[in-house]
Amino acid sequence: MDTSVAPVTIHSNLSSQKRPSKGGWSAAVFVICKQLFSPPFCFSFSRIQSCFLARQVLDAVVEMAERFAFYGLAGNLITYLTNNLGEPVATAAKNVNTWVGISAIFPLIGAFIADSYLGRFKTILASSLIYFLGMVLLSLSVSVIPMHSRKAVFFAALYVLAIGEGGHKPCVQTFAADQFDENHPQEKAAKSSFFNWWYLGIVTGASVATVVVIYLQDNVSWAAGFMVLSGSLAVALAVFLVGIKRYRKQRPTGSPFTTVAQVIVAAVKKWRVSETHDSRGICYEDNRIGGSQDNGQTRSQNLARTKQFRFLDKAMIIDNKDALSKTKDPWRLCSLNQVEEVKLVLRLIPIWLACLMFSAVITQLHTFFTKQGSTMSRSIGANFQVPPAALQSLVGLTILIAVPVYDRFFVPIAQKLTGHPRGITMLQRIGTGLFVSILNMFVAGLIETARINTASKHGLLDTPKAIVPMRIWWLVPQYVLTGIGDVFTIVGLQELFYDQMPEEMRSIGAAAYISVVGVGSFVNTAIISVVQVITSKHGNEWLGDNLNRANLNYFYWVLAGLSAVNLCIFMWITKGFVYKKVENNDQTISNDGKELETRGYLGEKV
Repeated sequence: MDTSVAPVTIHSNLSSQKRPSKGGWSAAVFVICKQLFSPPFCFSFSRIQSCFLARQVLDAVVEMAERFAFYGLAGNLITYLTNNLGEPVATAAKNVNTWVGISAIFPLIGAFIADSYLGRFKTILASSLIYFLGMVLLSLSVSVIPMHSRKAVFFAALYVLAIGEGGHKPCVQTFAADQFDENHPQEKAAKSSFFNWWYLGIVTGASVATVVVIYLQDNVSWAAGFMVLSGSLAVALAVFLVGIKRYRKQRPTGSPFTTVAQVIVAAVKKWRVSETHDSRGICYEDNRIGGSQDNGQTRSQNLARTKQFRFLDKAMIIDNKDALSKTKDPWRLCSLNQVEEVKLVLRLIPIWLACLMFSAVITQLHTFFTKQGSTMSRSIGANFQVPPAALQSLVGLTILIAVPVYDRFFVPIAQKLTGHPRGITMLQRIGTGLFVSILNMFVAGLIETARINTASKHGLLDTPKAIVPMRIWWLVPQYVLTGIGDVFTIVGLQELFYDQMPEEMRSIGAAAYISVVGVGSFVNTAIISVVQVITSKHGNEWLGDNLNRANLNYFYWVLAGLSAVNLCIFMWITKGFVYKKVENNDQTISNDGKELETRGYLGEKV
C-alpha cells in the first residue's frame, strides 16, 4: 500500500554541478598539521589531487600542537603531583583521572555551542585562545607563583585547560573531516583513510611531547617544559589562521537536540495512532536547511526507514489533524529523516557504554604504568636516566607503524577476504581493540608479578624508593599493546561517531567519542576506590604507596576480567546494530559500504 502523501525528493549529485573550490585535503591538512608534518601523511596525500592538500595541513597543525601540549602535561602529571606536591600515589592517580575525565566531558558542552551557536571554526579559535592562556598560567604556577599558593593556582590552570579542551576537541577533527565533500566520490573515498592519518597526527604530537617535553620537565625544570608547550600552541594558532580563506565552514543550525525532542514529543502525542488504521500517510518532506556556507543547499541525504525503535515512527504518521492543518506543527509531525536521525543517536548509546571499560584500561598509561617504571632500572650508559613517562612514546611509535600497516596492507587483504570496502566493519575494528585491551592487562599483570618477585629476591620489599634491578624495557609489551588497541578501538570510534551521527550533530558525535575517554577515567577512579576499600579491610591495600608491597598485578587482572565481561556485552550489542542507510534512486546504500534493496522498510543488520 502506498502510504506516502508527499513525494520523496532525491537530490542527485550531478557531475555538471559546480563544486566549491574550498575544502578537501588542501583544507583538512591545515587542521592535521595542528597535527602532523610527517612523510607518511605526505605519502597519503600523493594519491589525492593537490588542490585538496593545503587546507588539511593547517587544521592538522592546530591539533598536533594541542595534542603535544595535552600529552606533554598528562604524560608526567602524576610525577609532579607525587614528587612536587607530595600527594599519595592513589590520590594522585585519582586526581589525574578526574582531570582527564573532565577534560573529555567538557567537549559535550563545547560541541553543543559549536553546532547550535558559534559554528566549528569560531569555536576552535575561541577554545585555542583559552587553552593557550591556561598553559601560560600553568607555566607561571610552577615558577613565579609563591609556594603557599602554587597548588591552588596549578589546579586552577589545569581546569582552564579543560575548558579549552571542551571547545577544541570536538570541533577540530570534525572541521577537518568537513573539508571532504561526501557528494564527490574521490573525496568521500579519501575520508576513510583520513581518520587513520588524523590519528597518526595526534600520535606524532603526543610522542614528541613524551620524549622532548618530559625530558625537559625531569632534567631541566617544569617551567621550561610548560613554556615549550605554550610556545607550540601560539605557533599552531598562527598557522591555523593562515588557511582562513580556504576552509569550508559549516553554519550552526540551532540546537541539535531540538530534533530529538520534537520526535519524542510527537511520538508521545500520537501513541494511540496506528499507521494502518488512522494514517493519511507518512511525512517525507524535510525542509530543514543544511550544508556549508559555500553552497548553502538543502540537505541531500534521504535516510531509509528502519525497523528499530518503531515507537518513534508514530511521529511521522500523518493523521486527520495533521492533514487538516494549514501549517506543519514540528512538535506534532516530523519527517522520516528526522525520525531516522533520532534512531541513529539512540543506536550509538549502547556502543558508547560498552567502550567505557576500554578507556578505564588505557588510563593506566598516565598513572600506574608510569609509577611502575619509576621503580625500575632506567639507566642508559653512565649518566643518562630514561624518564619513566617517556615510555609513553612507545605507544606513539607503535601507532606510527601500525596505522600505515593497517591502511596499506591489512585493509587491502581484508577487502579481498570479506568483500567489505573497509576490510572490516567499524564495529569489528572496535571489538578487536577491546580484545587487545584484555590481553594488555593480562600481560601487564604478569610483568608486574615479575617485578615484585625481583624486588623480593633482592630484599627490597620494604624499601619503596630503592631501584628494583629489573630493566624498564620489560614494560615495553604493555605499551605496545596499548598502541595496537588504540589503532583499532580509538580510530574506529572516531569514524563510527562521525559517520553514524546526523550531519548537524557531528560535533556532538565527536564529543561523544571523546567523552568515552572521560567517563572511562571516572570508571577507573571508581574501580580504584572500590579496590582500596575492599582490600584495606583485609589489611593489605593493593594500591599502596609502596608498590613493592602492593598488589598492582592483581588490580591489572581485575581490569582484565571486567574487560572480558565487557567484550561479551559489546558483542551482544553489535548483533542488533543497524548502520545508517541512505536512499539513492532505486538503491539503499549502507554507510558501512553495503548496498541493500529498498523494498519495505529495513531492519537488516550489517
